Amino acid sequence: MLKEGQKAVNFSLPSSLGEDISLKDLGGKKIVLYFYPKDNTPGCTLEARDFQALKNEFEEKNTLILGISKDTIESHNKFAEKECLSFPLLSDENCSTCEAYGVWGEKSMYGKKYMGINRTTFLINEEGFIEKVWKNVSVTGHAANILKHITG
Repeated sequence: MLKEGQKAVNFSLPSSLGEDISLKDLGGKKIVLYFYPKDNTPGCTLEARDFQALKNEFEEKNTLILGISKDTIESHNKFAEKECLSFPLLSDENCSTCEAYGVWGEKSMYGKKYMGINRTTFLINEEGFIEKVWKNVSVTGHAANILKHITG
């Protein structure tokens, strides 16, 4: 997994806003890059709603929010429309970005092991370096904690 102080890995992925988004094109802003397991699941929905509720406050701090999962653009579009999300959801169907950031790995549910995205958030600074990493995120209050970190 990428660590604080490391250069963030560039990516270019299709987004729910209808355009590809590349990290290298977002310089000069902080980026909240949050990886989540699946659209329309309870935890992921709560997390997305919380980020949406604080979107304007993040923007006031020169910070963009980007969500990434393996879901298709079609799934992202339905999720964004249903939840009124106005920040981009990026589709990493082949897991290349998830693997580059170290969030793709073995998980376990009810004793069954499977591969999936470990809920993780990276705060990338204006120069493209990882400022902070939140691993194994508990969604309740997570967006507010990130905003608090940025605000100081």
